[in-house]
Amino acid sequence: MPAIPFPAKRVTRAVAQSELAILEETYPQAVTALDYDSPFTLLIAVILSAQCTDARVNLTTPALFARYPTPQALGAAAQEDVEAIVKSCGFFRMKAKNIIAAARAVAESQAGDVPQEREALEALPGVGRKTASVVLSVAFEEAAFAVDTHVFRVAHRLGLTLGKTPRAVEDDVVKLVAPDKLRHAHHWLILHGRTICKAPIPLCERCPVKDVCPSAPIVAKTLAKKARTKMRATIAKAKKKRTRA
Repeated sequence: MPAIPFPAKRVTRAVAQSELAILEETYPQAVTALDYDSPFTLLIAVILSAQCTDARVNLTTPALFARYPTPQALGAAAQEDVEAIVKSCGFFRMKAKNIIAAARAVAESQAGDVPQEREALEALPGVGRKTASVVLSVAFEEAAFAVDTHVFRVAHRLGLTLGKTPRAVEDDVVKLVAPDKLRHAHHWLILHGRTICKAPIPLCERCPVKDVCPSAPIVAKTLAKKARTKMRATIAKAKKKRTRA
């Protein structure tokens, strides 16, 4: 299946806000799917979630935090022991190294408390802008917007952005969302991306935004072209079979 192209133009501000309002109404209880009980456990879970499902991370973190319940304990852990616990999350060597280093930094330079400032968060090992934004918005209820692969895809399909990078997408979406709703907007988009606006093919027939979404006709055209190609291949195969007979 060829990749479905993103819209070539952004929608108007009015359409964008209409789309976001529909998503807000559709996913009023959208929250992070990661299990956590403190800013520290959320931070570690988000680092582990890179290129891994939240469900897998949730199966992994109970054993990790049972053995290393504090930044001090995890920061002093042996690399190979942590690797064995987080192996199923993928890229386990790098992730083990990063969560140990991040925990040690929190324990030593932050007195055991996860910092609430973006600059200090992004200074932690393994923490980039997306991870920092998740921690700020979820743990500290700050007006931050995180862009992961789902958010990147959905924001483009809805015509909210033409940004080529996560930061460019963030900058575009932030201009469309009221500050008091910004920390929720990530969850509207990510949940929509997981349930409806999937890769590679969105479920447009089930989409509450389909009547205003600029990608709906693009998807329909792409699928129709695929169906025609398949039909031609079937006809050609049948003709070839009759010729042989």
